[in-house]
Order: sequence, then C-alpha cells, then structure tokens
Amino acid sequence: PPPLQLFVISTYSRFDNLAHGPFGTESKFGLYTYGFNSSSGTMTLLSVTGSDVVNPAFSRMHRDKNIIYCCTEDIEQNGRVLGYRIEENGALKKIADVDASGTSTCYLTLTNSSHMIVANYWNSTLVTLPVLPDGTLGSKIATYDPNEGREMKAKTGSHVNHSHAIVVDPFEGVIAYVPDLGCDLIRQFFFNKTTGAFTPLSAIPSGLGQGTPDGPRYIDFHPTLPIAYVINELSSSIAVFKIDTQKISEIASQTADGEPLSDDNKDIQTMKMIQNIATIPSAFPLELNTCGRICSHPSGRFVIVSNRGHESISILKVSSSKGRAGTLSQVGFFHTFGFTPRHFQFDQSGQFLIVANQDSDCVNIFSFNLSTGELKFTGNKYHCPSPNFVQCVGGLKEED
Repeated sequence: PPPLQLFVISTYSRFDNLAHGPFGTESKFGLYTYGFNSSSGTMTLLSVTGSDVVNPAFSRMHRDKNIIYCCTEDIEQNGRVLGYRIEENGALKKIADVDASGTSTCYLTLTNSSHMIVANYWNSTLVTLPVLPDGTLGSKIATYDPNEGREMKAKTGSHVNHSHAIVVDPFEGVIAYVPDLGCDLIRQFFFNKTTGAFTPLSAIPSGLGQGTPDGPRYIDFHPTLPIAYVINELSSSIAVFKIDTQKISEIASQTADGEPLSDDNKDIQTMKMIQNIATIPSAFPLELNTCGRICSHPSGRFVIVSNRGHESISILKVSSSKGRAGTLSQVGFFHTFGFTPRHFQFDQSGQFLIVANQDSDCVNIFSFNLSTGELKFTGNKYHCPSPNFVQCVGGLKEED
C-alpha cells in the first residue's frame, strides 16, 4: 500500500478574542493530525492535541528537524509560537513555547540562517526568533514596531499598520516583504541574516489605487520565475509583481560581510506591478467576498486562490510566453462545498487539494487536473471544527 502523507490542521478554539468573527464551532483541541492516502484521496484522523492551546492559526514545517511550528491568534494577549515534534504514529509532542512579542500573531517564516521571523497582525510588529540546533526556539533577538509601542485600537481598513505576512526573497534572503493590510502597501525591509534585524526600505501600493481598500494579505513567489503574487483580500484581486533580482543581488553583495545597508540604498525598490486580475466573477459584489490563501502550484503552471463569501477556489494559468511570463489568465471558479475556505494545501503529488472550510466545520478533498487546472470534488468530506490552516508535514509508512 502507498505511504500515508501526514497533514496537521489547526482550528479556532475561542472566537471572542479574534480580530474577525467565525461562524462555525469552537474546537476543544487545537490541532488535528490526519493520514492522507494519495491513491484514494481519503483521510483518516490519527491524533488530536492542543487542548491547552488557544487559536492555533498558522503553521510552518521544518522538514530537516521533523518539527511543525504554529502560532496562536489573540488580539488581547501576546501570541505564542509553539513547536511540536512529529512522532512516528502521527502524534505531536510539544518541544517549544515562546512569546511572539505581539498580538494576533498571523505568520511564520523560517529563513536559511536559523531564524524564524514572525508577523503580528494586530499591532503590526515583526519579530525574529532564533531556531536552536535541537529545533527549540529562543527568545526574540530583534523587533520592528511601526507603532513604537503605541496601543493598537483601530480596526482593519482604517489606514493603520496591519502586517499580515512576512516572506523573505527566495533569491538571496536579504529582502523581507510585508503585506500591510491596513495601509494597502507592500513594505520592503532589509533583513540582516546575521543579526535578524529589520531595516525599513521602500513601500509600493498593492493594488490599482481606485479608491477602495485592497487589503494585501499574502505574497507568494513563483517557484522559478522572478515573479511575486500578492492576494488583495478586500478587493478580491491578485497583483502580479516583477522582482528586480539584480538589485537584490547588489544588496546581498554589499552586506555579505555583515556590513550595514548604506543610506543610499534605503529607498531602493525591488518590485514593479505588471498585472492586476480579479479572483471572482465580475458580476459578483466585492463587499460579499474576502480572499484567503494564494499559492503557486508546485509545477509553476497555475496560481490558486480561495474566495471567502463566493465560497470558491479560483484557478489561474501562468503564462510562459515571452514578454508575459508569469502573468495570469483565469481558468475557472470551483465551489468548495462549504463556507469560508480560509486555507488549502496540495498533497505531495500536487494532484489533490485539501480545503479547510472554516465556517462549515469541514475539510474537503478535491482532485486537481495537472494539465487543465480543473478541480473536481471527490465527495470526501471530513468534520473538523473551525479549521483555519492545512499543513503537509511529511509521510507515514503504513504497516504491511
């Protein structure tokens, strides 16, 4: 029999301390571990854990160390970053629990320099944590706070800083990109790989500036092209950016020996918008939808987005033609057979899509056509209370 792939799905366990209001069921256990069979497209629940964890809502896998890290989402208390070692039977064993130094923690990135960088949505701080050799986490070694310690009271969309993600460029690892959902900007920082410190650079609008909020949520890099895709949560659009890899290489060279970034480089711009394309049908009202996740398919041929409200997955094809490489065209919209598809993840074959429908308490399995990009519901649907994130954590060998 084929080996089972392991997926960890995080869930919301408390609604009254979130920046948004889920409509599903509060979970009693934060983390659900499933085995996924890629021949049948079916899942089996192997373990539940995290009865002591409030709102685990984003996770990141460290494959070299066989550890999954997740963060907790809370606008009242500082978030926590937790680490779990994955046991042979699919159980999770907690090995790390540190302060995220900010509220409503929403994003984790592992860098190549033994650092984890963290974005805290509610007060917009960026934090660097050391990843120790055994996979545990140390206390913060660097923080960037655009509010300079002032208490955050404003709501989303009121033109205040709301950092929703932090991703380091995949070319040199020296530019950190931060979608600021509150200010409709993609902020760029020099990331010092030695000290973990952030130096603000320039910012660029995340949309077309047509007078309505864009709300940049996530940024995803194409696996082979110098292209980045930004999902605008509020305007239901994807902004496609060409990345200036030469400028990034110049910054990496100038700072290679631990030298600080020179002042004349602090206004440097490393991205340029080349396209903006909708994620929902033109006739569907913008105010009835917010976007969730965006990602490139591992093949690099498609980009996938979830629509919360339209209750769909949008599939877009990536152009490979000269002069338009990386730009997108719409393939289609596919219903998720559930409400509020907050997150999704491909299996390791790239042929199945696991979708977390947050507000209908279910995880649904779809088959993905690698040639056409078409999604088809397999009919496999699993009860899971308020699922918000799906993480593939590796394989599990079945017994003979």
